[in-house]
Amino acid sequence: MIDDGDPGGGRIGEADGSGAAPQMPGIGELDYIGSTVKRALFLALVIIALSLVAPGFVESVLEFFSEADRLRTIRPSWFLFMLIAEVISFLCIWWLTRIVLPEVSWFVAGTSQVTANSVSRILPGGAAIGGATLYRMLAVSGVTPAKAGGALAATSILSTAALFAIPAIGGAIAVFGAPIPEGLLPVAVASFVLFMLAMVVAATGLRYTRPLLAIGLIANRLARAVGRLIRRPMRVDARDLVRERDRLVSVLGDRWPQAVAASALNWTFDYLVLVAALYAVDADPRLSLVMVAYAAAAVLAMIPITPGGLGFVEVGLTSALVLSGINAQDAAVAALAYRVVSYWLPMAAGPAAWMAFRRRYPRRTAAI
Repeated sequence: MIDDGDPGGGRIGEADGSGAAPQMPGIGELDYIGSTVKRALFLALVIIALSLVAPGFVESVLEFFSEADRLRTIRPSWFLFMLIAEVISFLCIWWLTRIVLPEVSWFVAGTSQVTANSVSRILPGGAAIGGATLYRMLAVSGVTPAKAGGALAATSILSTAALFAIPAIGGAIAVFGAPIPEGLLPVAVASFVLFMLAMVVAATGLRYTRPLLAIGLIANRLARAVGRLIRRPMRVDARDLVRERDRLVSVLGDRWPQAVAASALNWTFDYLVLVAALYAVDADPRLSLVMVAYAAAAVLAMIPITPGGLGFVEVGLTSALVLSGINAQDAAVAALAYRVVSYWLPMAAGPAAWMAFRRRYPRRTAAI
């Protein structure tokens, strides 16, 4: 993890004061530049392909963002409430990290998660690269690779299970009210099935070793693929996962309820940002159906086509809100306000978090 290269950390192309010619980029730096260009070209090709294959979708995205002027009609107090709810949502995921890794400080938990979150939302298919960034930042802070990998696996399972529980709960609540709209029913059913599947996988991994070893082999293949993508060697040892599983069980002990609560509260407060946005535009939402719409948008954000699901999430969330009974214009403005607070602002905070982390660990961040 530690780069033993240039200890001075000088910028490429700067003279060293001795009259020597400017340094040329090294092979690793050229590889990094090349991979960045490839990602930019991929994003450009996706946009061109969408405009040719699905012009209606592109038109819907442009129409959605044309509602940006209506954000001015939302009172600042609503934006303040949404911002506070989003900050609490982030605090909960940092809390979850510290529950799984008690030796990690709030500073490391916060800066590493905000940085990784920003990376994952800037690049197409950035979830894997964001996970790799979080893994490396934890390792730089002193967490062993096995602990970092185990923590990522544990928090991912808990977070995913909590996400799938939201529409399952929303659908169950809606059953006792008005009928669920036909367009949202498949989402509610699929979420319930995925929630149960996630619970089965988690319970199996905690109780039995062989399935966990199989998961470790699959994770190793994925890690090596991501490593080739970002030009960094990465691997996952299945035996380390077993040891880390045992460690997590012993570390968490009776703190499992806290871990579950942290992951659930992370999604809950983010969901409340959307609810606040709906009330800010004077909509009258059915909160149970908004849960289903919210979870559908969260799943769309995981699709590795555009950065952070940009475009797909906005249009998909607006459509889901309309299906839940919200006026189309109100749904578009609320979805845009929600994305400003939950997507754009956290992404903008990423560079500041990275700089703070780099200042704390100046000699150990060159390899990230």
